[in-house]
Amino acid sequence: MNNDNNHLLKPDRAVGIIGYGAYVPRYRIPAAEVARVWTGSTGGLPIKEKAVPGLDEDVITMSIEAARNAIARASIDPAELRAVWVGSESHPYAVKPTGTVVSEAIGASGHVQSADFQFACKAGSEALVAAVGLVGSGMAKYAMAIGMDTAQGRPGDALEYTAGAGGAAYIVGPAEEAAVNIEASYSFVSDTPDFWRRQYAHYPEHGQRFTGEPAYFKHITTAAETLMQELGVTANDFEYAVFHQPNTKFPQRVGKILGFKPEQIQTGLLVPVIGNTYAGSCLIGLTAVLDVAKPGDRILLVSFGSGAGSDAFMLRVTGRITEHRDAAPKTADYINRRTQIDYATYARYRGKLMME
Repeated sequence: MNNDNNHLLKPDRAVGIIGYGAYVPRYRIPAAEVARVWTGSTGGLPIKEKAVPGLDEDVITMSIEAARNAIARASIDPAELRAVWVGSESHPYAVKPTGTVVSEAIGASGHVQSADFQFACKAGSEALVAAVGLVGSGMAKYAMAIGMDTAQGRPGDALEYTAGAGGAAYIVGPAEEAAVNIEASYSFVSDTPDFWRRQYAHYPEHGQRFTGEPAYFKHITTAAETLMQELGVTANDFEYAVFHQPNTKFPQRVGKILGFKPEQIQTGLLVPVIGNTYAGSCLIGLTAVLDVAKPGDRILLVSFGSGAGSDAFMLRVTGRITEHRDAAPKTADYINRRTQIDYATYARYRGKLMME
């Protein structure tokens, strides 16, 4: 990948997204149910409900579902993939890659690059940058990047309201086959300890409002502004903007700072009903946009990961978007498929009751 435009990351050959797929678990716990247990109050809740994985679901199984959807839309033989990378902060194993299990399950050959990515909530977009680099350099024709997470949060903590489950998978390939061209990206990082989980700790910790300023807003605005300035575009040049979605307020606020109108910002469909899917947050938001986008639409995608950093992408939808869109379930299909559970069931599903 070259960087002739100062700090931009642009592939040597044009690449794009040839297939995408989402997955969201069926189970939902209302935010009011969490509040009932811990506060007794149901006012001022950050979301309506969040998605919860079932007893037989984890990052591996959910990644497989999203990957199969991406393959169906791409209409390629999975054996042609030369990389399967999975970004998550809730990999099932501390030492054993998620990517190898996913690769074998979807029918990728053994002749494949496979690795697990970690960078808090931007682990998935980090994998996408790597896939663009691999394909853009000519080392591979197709590469898959996945962002997927399960619901995490200490009982009674603010994260219990918003930490949902789900994610998305993308197949990057040559631009001539792409439904969405990836025109450029830019990454910005700093040492900002706003959210962390030490080894052997069961739940992550966070710096309360410090996660907003200077963490979330500084990194997203810096990444987005740098990308737009170096490409010579403004908010008016985009039909959609997709930002990391830890709650419903942050994306709207950062969009306003960057000059976007509320109707350009993709948050309404996802966050209130599935919560923050961590590594899959902005990536699943993009799937919802691609389910409705028209050829020629330009999209700004900006992730955020605590620790901290952001990846920004400029995307342009091509005429191929309509060819395979109906080959897999749409994100809205997963949103509308729901089974409500109570807090006791949620606690059992998430292993919050430690039995000895």
